[in-house]
Amino acid sequence: MNRSFRQGTALRLALLFTLCVWIAGCAKSPPTRFYVLNAVANPAKEPAATAGENCVSIGVGPVTVSDYLDRPQIVTRITPNELKLADFDHWAEPLNQMVSRVLADNLATVLCTKTVVIFPWKGSVPIDFQVEVGVIRLDGNVGSDAVLDAQWMVFSLKDTKKLLVSRKMTFTVPTGGMGYAAMVAAQSRALAELSREIAKSLKDSMK
Repeated sequence: MNRSFRQGTALRLALLFTLCVWIAGCAKSPPTRFYVLNAVANPAKEPAATAGENCVSIGVGPVTVSDYLDRPQIVTRITPNELKLADFDHWAEPLNQMVSRVLADNLATVLCTKTVVIFPWKGSVPIDFQVEVGVIRLDGNVGSDAVLDAQWMVFSLKDTKKLLVSRKMTFTVPTGGMGYAAMVAAQSRALAELSREIAKSLKDSMK
């Protein structure tokens, strides 16, 4: 009797230990991956500044993003009306800061610039043109396309702040692969296309 009781207790304890190990294994989450947007990967393929082009000082910002994008998780789209927030794929820094930095780097590549500064800049910094950007949409379908909806305004700051250009465009870029790394790379390419359009607006404003 005692021997059977001891054997039964040992068996229950072994089953309980196995269950605890199984639960612990199931509860362990995969590591979170962090991503950044990048400036133009190959400047040689971008429209470079020409020798006769006037060099200017540009202020980039403020850059705003829609509230649904203003979060650490990368947001993608399942259907036109349904979004998905990635559990383990996050931005490494606030999205508006990354977009500001990428646009500033891209504009410095495709335009002849004296300086390119990011908002907020100090009052002593001389700025010829200010570019304000609103990111309305920056998502897409994983394995399909990245979509960027953006509106931008170009202001002259030479005397008083004067609106020169106000435009809105949509950029759709194939991801070329599955997963969030391909999505973020495509979003970077979409920002490169936006940068080219902003550069054209600035060049037109300089004429």
